[in-house]
Amino acid sequence: MDLDREPNNNAKGKSNIVSLHTQKNIRLILIEPRVFEETQEIADNLKSHRPVVVNLHRVRRDQAKRVIDFLSGTVYALGGSIQRVGDHIFICTPANVDVQGTITEIMNDDTF
Repeated sequence: MDLDREPNNNAKGKSNIVSLHTQKNIRLILIEPRVFEETQEIADNLKSHRPVVVNLHRVRRDQAKRVIDFLSGTVYALGGSIQRVGDHIFICTPANVDVQGTITEIMNDDTF
């Protein structure tokens, strides 16, 4: 018995085979904005169901706060999440991406 083929049950000659490998690759985007205006690009990636790692090291503190506020609203509207993964580094994920686990900060450790 050939398990890759099912009987042809429709009149047009198409088979009823459904691929179990329907999940496409997910591209993770890395963005290091320098100004608040670049935040829309991050939101556009999230709207396209792509997770984004945002490095805010090059943004002034007041601008970084605005970026996080904007992205928090974006991921909330999309049913996603935002998590801090390092000093000034965040991962923003749309609803189709699940992040498991946490990263703890190493405080006062001079080895790193």
